[in-house]
Amino acid sequence: MERRTFIAGAAAAGTLAAVGCAVYSATADADETRQKTSHVRSATAITQVFGDGQKLVAVAVEYDRVIDTSSLSTSTFDVSDRKVTKVYANTKAALAEKGRDGRYVIVELSPDDKAAALWVTQQGSGTGPSDSASASSSKSSTSSASSPSASASSSGGDGVGVGGPKVGDSTPGGTIVAAKATLTQKGTVTTADRTRYAADSTTLTTSKVINLIVDDFKQFSYHDPATGQTLKYNLFVPKGYDPGKRYPLVLFMHDASVVNVATEGPLVQGLGAVCWASDADQARHESFVLAPEYGSVVVDDTYKPSPLFDATANLVKAVAKKYSIDSKRLYATGQSMGAMMTVGLNIKYPDLFAASFVVAGQWPSSQAKPLAEKKLWIVVSQDDDKSYSGENAITKVIKAEGTKVGTAVWDGQSTAAQFAADVRGLEKQKAPVNYASFQAGTTVKSGSGTSAHMGTWHIAYTIPGIRDWIMRQSG
Repeated sequence: MERRTFIAGAAAAGTLAAVGCAVYSATADADETRQKTSHVRSATAITQVFGDGQKLVAVAVEYDRVIDTSSLSTSTFDVSDRKVTKVYANTKAALAEKGRDGRYVIVELSPDDKAAALWVTQQGSGTGPSDSASASSSKSSTSSASSPSASASSSGGDGVGVGGPKVGDSTPGGTIVAAKATLTQKGTVTTADRTRYAADSTTLTTSKVINLIVDDFKQFSYHDPATGQTLKYNLFVPKGYDPGKRYPLVLFMHDASVVNVATEGPLVQGLGAVCWASDADQARHESFVLAPEYGSVVVDDTYKPSPLFDATANLVKAVAKKYSIDSKRLYATGQSMGAMMTVGLNIKYPDLFAASFVVAGQWPSSQAKPLAEKKLWIVVSQDDDKSYSGENAITKVIKAEGTKVGTAVWDGQSTAAQFAADVRGLEKQKAPVNYASFQAGTTVKSGSGTSAHMGTWHIAYTIPGIRDWIMRQSG
């Protein structure tokens, strides 16, 4: 599946222009695959985004005839360096709960394989829980956030902090790996008309890629005349977009490990952007999803952001003006650096966002009073010392201003059903600010090499109930 190029017009607040988006799809000639076996027409890699990043989860092998799904088993194919978990036929190159006769054979692969990871950070990709999916102008304040008297200690995880990347640093903290697989047909494949395709030792190599949900986003660039900055960004437009309706918009801001990678970086690093664009979420809450790709670190522990900070607010306004978006239902979310930006933007632009989801971030508590007027859902790990102590200080200020803060301690290894119950329990406190902390030691699996800081967002964005709460809020 070839990536497309989309073109946007100009917005009054800045220029919204299309950019090319051919990052993941391999472009090898399909004839190469056809030559290797007379019955195979193509082999397509299928990727899916999990809490800890994008992974290659399946290969769709297209045959020249309809294949009998009952003839297939996990021993029918061998995939280099991968564990085959399920094999079935389908009528299209897509995952399915149950196979049915069709020209495509779907070879599902374990997402836990080391070779599955397509997003790799300096700490490694690890293995995290997965989600079921796994995405008009406003008033603004002209006041600016002042910097704290002293910097805090290193945040860990994505490297923003003392001794880590500073504002303006453009060193990439992560790498996007091209999706590619090689496989062989080890067993007999039988067609629906009972023709038998014998095992074949010829190696097949994927020549196309389908990126689930990621391919539903379009890539653009925005030039902000107010700051002089240019931002690359990803935008998901609801599939049934009707200009006659008004839609909410979610802004996702990534952590420092995603700085200066391909435009699609925010989509493949984890679920922070794509979870909102899943079919399940869109069925409940049709919405736009906006995910900028920052070419450099926007904010560090001095809390003095670069001009990209204000450019982000202006980008939100420009997109909201271009499309039929409800200015009273603009939402912000982000992890680590992106969480810091979420808090900072809510302070500097108090009328911009109706609600925000803050994941593993902090901001000087001396500036936190305006947050007492905001609707927030905060998630942090108790063993992420800096973010946990930072959010404790912020929520203390919010409480002192007379705003109720709902609190709960969760087990990061809970099942989806348990998390759903946890969300309901916190909602029963009927507070405009909800603060959930994960018990120490529950956000990271042993041996994963991932910090509790990063482990927080591997889990937080897998919880649909939090997103549902955000979407119910209005400015």
